Amino acid sequence: MSGKNEALDARAWQTLSVLLGYPDEELYGNLPLLHRAAATLPAPVAGPLARFLAFLGAGTPEQIAQQYVATFDHKRRGCLYLTYYTHGDTRKRGVALLRLKQQYAAAGLRLAQDELPDHLCVALEFAAARPEAGRRLLTEYRAGVELLRLALADAGSPWRDLLDALSATLPALTGDQRAAAARLAAQGPPDEQVGLEPFAPPQYMPESVGGRR
Repeated sequence: MSGKNEALDARAWQTLSVLLGYPDEELYGNLPLLHRAAATLPAPVAGPLARFLAFLGAGTPEQIAQQYVATFDHKRRGCLYLTYYTHGDTRKRGVALLRLKQQYAAAGLRLAQDELPDHLCVALEFAAARPEAGRRLLTEYRAGVELLRLALADAGSPWRDLLDALSATLPALTGDQRAAAARLAAQGPPDEQVGLEPFAPPQYMPESVGGRR
């Protein structure tokens, strides 16, 4: 991958990290910068971003926030936590969360106390800062990203545009990844209802599936 392409992907991932977050005052304050960043990206990324930015501009912040909560806080298929797709509520998820936290620390990045390491926004921030390692991480969870994209498309959600833009920055799905996404869509994540605390600190165990705030 050329340095130019890597820089463009990093810019796209940083933009997506902001836009996939809760639509608060900080996000709206950054809209001019986000418009400028989106305009510099390749068409397969810039097009979906432009549509989503137009959506943000067409509604009130209160309306957008209500839609965000309805999209990401109450639907298991609208989950923004990547390890949930692969491990569900099982002990393995705790191990995966710790591994991600250690990966970020090894790259010199530290999480805020209220952030979960597998939240898609956090993963995108990591990818923007460390593109090579970040691409590997996003590719590892490609099936979950695809399932989220399909769920948002099925729901007619404007946030589907952001997942379309993300997919445009990643390698095409392999046969194994397509099969994994289909299996997740049919069966859902694993559902072993056990305590996860022995495998990760309590602050990294979400009480419920939902969006980062």
